[in-house]
Amino acid sequence: MAQTDSTTNGDSASQTFTLKATYQSPTNEPFSFTQDFPAPADKVSDKTTYLAALRKATVTMQEQINKELTARMEEDKVREGAANNSKGTVDEAKEEDNYGEEVPEED
Repeated sequence: MAQTDSTTNGDSASQTFTLKATYQSPTNEPFSFTQDFPAPADKVSDKTTYLAALRKATVTMQEQINKELTARMEEDKVREGAANNSKGTVDEAKEEDNYGEEVPEED
């Protein structure tokens, strides 16, 4: 599960905020994403710049998380295929047709 933290480090003159996401799974390698930001000054323009940087980092974090989770899903598919005594291949067309839907197990 991913979570975000907003923490401060140091004194108020050099305060930073941290955006962090961490993934842990019993079957896959964990990963994390961390981005530090200097705290904005009191000026509105500084706050606007800070929020723009935070938004950009959030998009970057989401892209990285999606990439990492996709890789782990592929690992899970191969592992599942191997457990079913197949060659470890997945029917990609079937997977694409059923994407996002629960499919009952075939007997």
